[in-house]
Amino acid sequence: MINILIVDDQKHIRDGLQAMLSQFPLKLDAIYCAANGIEALQLMRQTSIQLVITDIKMPDMDGLALMEHTKEERIKVDYLIISGYSDFAYAQKAISLGAKGYLLKPVKRDDLQASVEHVLQEVKTRQTLWRNMKHLSRRVKETDRKELSMYMQGAANDEAWIHQTEQLNPKLWRSYRLCLLREQLRINQPGASSANAMESIAYSVYGKRGFICLQQRPHLIFAVDAAVDPSALPAALKARQIDAVTVMSEPQQGLKALPLSYNQLIELYHHSYLFPEKSCILPLQITGLEQQWQLPYEDLYALFQLVGAKNSSKITERISMLFHRDVLQRYHIRYTQQLCRAVVQMLEEYERVIRPYMGEEALDIDCLRNLFDYPSIRDYIQALQQQLLRLNQFYYEFKCSYRNSQDLNEAIRFIYENYHKPLDLAMVSNHVSLNYTYFSNLFKKNIGKGFAEYLRDVRLDKARRLLAETEHKIVEVAAMVGYESYKSFTRAFRDVMGMQPTEYRQMMRQKVKMEEQYHDAAL
Repeated sequence: MINILIVDDQKHIRDGLQAMLSQFPLKLDAIYCAANGIEALQLMRQTSIQLVITDIKMPDMDGLALMEHTKEERIKVDYLIISGYSDFAYAQKAISLGAKGYLLKPVKRDDLQASVEHVLQEVKTRQTLWRNMKHLSRRVKETDRKELSMYMQGAANDEAWIHQTEQLNPKLWRSYRLCLLREQLRINQPGASSANAMESIAYSVYGKRGFICLQQRPHLIFAVDAAVDPSALPAALKARQIDAVTVMSEPQQGLKALPLSYNQLIELYHHSYLFPEKSCILPLQITGLEQQWQLPYEDLYALFQLVGAKNSSKITERISMLFHRDVLQRYHIRYTQQLCRAVVQMLEEYERVIRPYMGEEALDIDCLRNLFDYPSIRDYIQALQQQLLRLNQFYYEFKCSYRNSQDLNEAIRFIYENYHKPLDLAMVSNHVSLNYTYFSNLFKKNIGKGFAEYLRDVRLDKARRLLAETEHKIVEVAAMVGYESYKSFTRAFRDVMGMQPTEYRQMMRQKVKMEEQYHDAAL
């Protein structure tokens, strides 16, 4: 951006200079005019001016006084002076104040163009250097921030780096807190993130030497001066109408304590889900939470006993009881996490039973595995309720479809209870007191596959779980799911899965290991 200001008390000179500048092959953004130094100074306070072309002698405030005022007010601008022969001493004074040159009256077109081009070339060179320095400084700061962020999250670093980093801001690292800001948004809530605004507000609260941004995504994390009142930042955010939760760790001393402080901060952040009514979460607020508990399994079983009922409102009521705020706020956040896992496990068990009848339909159980993937616990409970109600609908439709086929339902139950024993079609048909051939046709018509194939799928489904979740030997797994020989089990497993049981176990262990590494990296 290049703006030029012409200052002269004679209008015809101003107009003449402006006309000449407009005709030059110069890339200018704007040309401004002022009749004296007072007008010019006021204009420069409001507008970015790079070059001032000014007469020396003017009423009210002359050119020299204008230069002195801009120097006192630290307005960065270059000057070209216009003077007559009799004003040469004034021109020398102007040069001593930093003027880039002077032009004699009457101003000649070529002299004006050459002088202006020379000064503007200096201006552009300075602007380029400033941009390059700013870019370099930003890159250096970003590198330092990334190193600090990695160290904060557990990456190793040597004593020399720790000492050097502390010396960059010794006052802050002498006594600091970690601060996490989580914007209060709902799923599908419109509106852009206020991350930049929140960072700017934090900067204004703590100042340049009392604030370092360590992480920008997925949440803002700062190191801030521990001497500042913890309520100052939440108050500033509220004043700017930004709805965000502020989480702050205990005061720490020295950079070596940064990883420990980060772990405490993340634990506090997780607890913020239990206290949505609080805008600021401090360590003191969770010290009284109970650390021992027993999950309400009877209530869980009662909830799932309702699955398949026509009235789904009772399911909603049971979920509300299980996840009642007064209960959750009594315990450490681990209680809520364990409760969520228990519900997910029961969802999986129930879906596994009815999966053969669901066709292409399926529950999205994976979306419920991590509470902290959601903006709030309320959003998680809504997602959980949605999946439970879908399961309920599947079960209800299943029960309606087979209302007159109780014998078949009993047969399926018998298969699931006895799949690990020697079992064949004759035994199951005898159990439900149906003719062998009639039962075989009924089973295939309603289930969509023959009895032998269905029994094989049930057994292999159980086998996959045992391979993935236990250390039992392959031969033991084969016996546990009803296969009389190791060879018949491995052959059936290979036909269905396209791999040996040992290969499947290795694949699942590798998958779990990768998921754990991904989860650790995300934290």
